Amino acid sequence: MKKREALVKRKTRETDVEIYLSLDGEKNIQMDMAVPFFSHLLESMAFYAGWDLKIKATAQEFIDDYHHVVEDTGIVLGEALNKCLGDKKGIERFATVFIPMDEALSMVAVDLSGRPYFLWEKPDLGERVGSFEIVLVKEFLQALVNNAKITLHAKIWWGDNGHHCLEALFKALGKSLAQAAKVTSVYLPSTKGTL
Repeated sequence: MKKREALVKRKTRETDVEIYLSLDGEKNIQMDMAVPFFSHLLESMAFYAGWDLKIKATAQEFIDDYHHVVEDTGIVLGEALNKCLGDKKGIERFATVFIPMDEALSMVAVDLSGRPYFLWEKPDLGERVGSFEIVLVKEFLQALVNNAKITLHAKIWWGDNGHHCLEALFKALGKSLAQAAKVTSVYLPSTKGTL
């Protein structure tokens, strides 16, 4: 089987993002971005997906928050994931994963359908984990969904520690994407004959 990998770059007046992704990796993960908690979440996702993932993401000096670099990372990672999936022949396509972390329980359900749709539900976790705004997780996931062209339902069932809730969510995201992208047949997983 051909290695499913992609290198995608995006440079705007606000950010410069470069991502290498291999779905059939060995958990070689490198993060070069000035958003520590978000880097931690992405590392957790990639580790539990079994991916090789290298991200270099910077924002221009006049950008004083994380919004643009987080959203653009979602755009580029989504494009890379879409390229890696190729024609999707033989993939499982669907997966649902629940992950607990202490008091937190998070769930991700994915369909690698070619149809972008995103649903997000969570309890009140406050506004931030450290200096990281929790609302940016939604921005990242929406950008990922739109550019990977997948359906994603992400729900934090319960928990009161924002760090635990989000880390469990990103672990579930990694495991669900890995399971859905796993090649288990030679057939296209669609009754329509196309995805």
